[in-house]
Amino acid sequence: MDKHIKQNKTAWNEVTPIHVNSAFYDVDGFKAGKSRMIMPFEPEEMGDVRGKSLLHLQCHFGMDTLTWARMGAKVTGVDFSDEAIKAARVLSQQTGIKARFIESDIYALPDVLKGKFDIVYTGGGAICWLPDLAKWGKIIAHFLKRGGFFYIMEGHPFMSVFDNSHVVKELKPKYSYFNNPDWINETPGNDYADSSYKVKHSTSEWMHPLSEIINSLIQAGLKIEFLHEYPMLFFKQFSFMEKGKDGYWHLKDDKLPQIFSIKASK
Repeated sequence: MDKHIKQNKTAWNEVTPIHVNSAFYDVDGFKAGKSRMIMPFEPEEMGDVRGKSLLHLQCHFGMDTLTWARMGAKVTGVDFSDEAIKAARVLSQQTGIKARFIESDIYALPDVLKGKFDIVYTGGGAICWLPDLAKWGKIIAHFLKRGGFFYIMEGHPFMSVFDNSHVVKELKPKYSYFNNPDWINETPGNDYADSSYKVKHSTSEWMHPLSEIINSLIQAGLKIEFLHEYPMLFFKQFSFMEKGKDGYWHLKDDKLPQIFSIKASK
């Protein structure tokens, strides 16, 4: 495993217990039957998942995976964090929602998981942790059945250009939008799910422009069905964002893209 991915795994193992107990994830509410869907448009864009096999890449501790299961999908969740997978299995048992969870770096997944799926899914905050999107696209295509589709809802890469430190009061470009062999090394800061918790381990992230994301899927043999962009976000990326009546975070006047979704078929 790449040393930067190992570093990231250590950090995610650290924060998983924090996330499980955070108000942000509201595990108790989920256990009581509250839906956990990152964005409300996902079910409409995905369509009816009842009876379909769904592979969730980078599933963290499985709340979104289990939500798809509640909607009728036959789910498999994958994550490289052993702590996250342990928590996902516990949550599955506690809720009585049937699911399979596998600990694996997704690049190694073809070596540990067999079979094809109707749907391959990736939720928000995932692909910045991957150094190689060309290989990512091939992994997706490998696990998709003929006639199946891939769906991703993710933070818009354009917003990753800007400094998001807590002292910044306006948008200030800090990073290049375009990919390069270097990584963005983030020093420890406050956790996104619990701002009172100071993360001890640094992480490495990679910038992937929208063109790279789309081209990695096309080059893997998938057909792009749609690309949608939206002006709200599922977490407070900048200290000056405001929470809207819809429950999501917004920049003033909603003039910039905060998230995107893509559906691609095989």
